[in-house]
Amino acid sequence: MFFYTFFIMLLLAACFCVWRISVADFRRRIIPDAYLFPLLLIGLIIIHFFPWVCTTAESVLGAITGYTLACIIGLIFEHYKKNAQYSPIGMGDIKLISVGGLWLGTTGLAIALIFACIFGTIWARQNKQKYIPFAPFFFAGGFLSFITILFLL
Repeated sequence: MFFYTFFIMLLLAACFCVWRISVADFRRRIIPDAYLFPLLLIGLIIIHFFPWVCTTAESVLGAITGYTLACIIGLIFEHYKKNAQYSPIGMGDIKLISVGGLWLGTTGLAIALIFACIFGTIWARQNKQKYIPFAPFFFAGGFLSFITILFLL
């Protein structure tokens, strides 16, 4: 019973971190490390001690893959930063994708990124926005990815 209570408390803390990250990214276009690193630690605790959608090894591989993939995308678009006020991907987004890889593994990360890009593109076209806050769409994609992994794979 204690483990279930601890698991629920960890998930509630993770939901609070997700909400604060989403609000901060939507309002100020910044992902605060004060909520991102606790989300990382909560993910490490959950994937190690509780049954989750993927194993610990796959989660660590997902975090490494997510960080590497996001860094490569950031380097490709680095020249864009010289011509505009903002770069299209920041270090907060890179760390966020890495944390998403930790929580979901490699397969879940791929599904979450696809959903996030689709949702972000739809939102940007409806609001005629050039820059989008990536975190809320990534969390929505991560939630749908989690559901997809649980019920379809």
